[in-house]
Amino acid sequence: MEVSFAGRTAIVTGGSRGIGRAIAEAFVASGGSVCITGRDADALAEAAEAIGPDAVLPVAGAVQDAEHREAAVRATVERFGSVDALFNNAASNPQFGPLVEAELSRVTKALDTNLVAQLGWCQRAWEHSMRDRGGAVVNIASIGAVRSGRNFGAYNMSKAGLMQLTRQLGLELAPKVRVNALAVGLVPTQMAAVLFERPDDILAQQPLQRFGRPEDIAAAALFLASDQASWVTGATLVIDGGGTSLAGVNEALDVLISERFVPNGA
Repeated sequence: MEVSFAGRTAIVTGGSRGIGRAIAEAFVASGGSVCITGRDADALAEAAEAIGPDAVLPVAGAVQDAEHREAAVRATVERFGSVDALFNNAASNPQFGPLVEAELSRVTKALDTNLVAQLGWCQRAWEHSMRDRGGAVVNIASIGAVRSGRNFGAYNMSKAGLMQLTRQLGLELAPKVRVNALAVGLVPTQMAAVLFERPDDILAQQPLQRFGRPEDIAAAALFLASDQASWVTGATLVIDGGGTSLAGVNEALDVLISERFVPNGA
């Protein structure tokens, strides 16, 4: 099933690499224009040049910075005329170890970056474009939001909150704006690189016998942002190769993480 975003514009946070870049590439390939954001201006410029500078606007900044959010949304509307889709992809994982022993500043950072900032992006997109024109929001959550696990407590908590934010805004912004989420499984990205140090331990129990690719997530994200999903809002699609269906996959991850990380980032 092909989708077209001709004449439409998206903002992709964390758009210079990994899942965010794959979403931006797919959106442009489907006829649209994008604003990509991230901290690294050079990486954004390289991504924009590779994807297509006429269709890509790079805006550097921190996802949790309110002034950056305002500037990026305004710049997108000024250049392309609208914000028709928002892909809340950027995230961080500042806390490792038992949550009961965590430094609260690290928990706050996880929530600010992975949850509060996403609400801020939705507010700005709504204010400057979507309230009048409509649109779609896709939040990139995690399978960590639907299970408990050692060491990633703050991250998982923030992603569970993002799923609830998806439901809440799906209600509040209807009928003009649809808001959905993806609960993403194991995809080899820079942030999750350590999880793939011993891939055989995990793949042996993975139903589809492979890890996800950024392109897998991009395809699902574009579907949710497209007219093909016009009767879908407030929903979370699990896209994880079947990993959450087997407890052994989760246990293998927990063992690996417990061996690899120093508690609470010390």
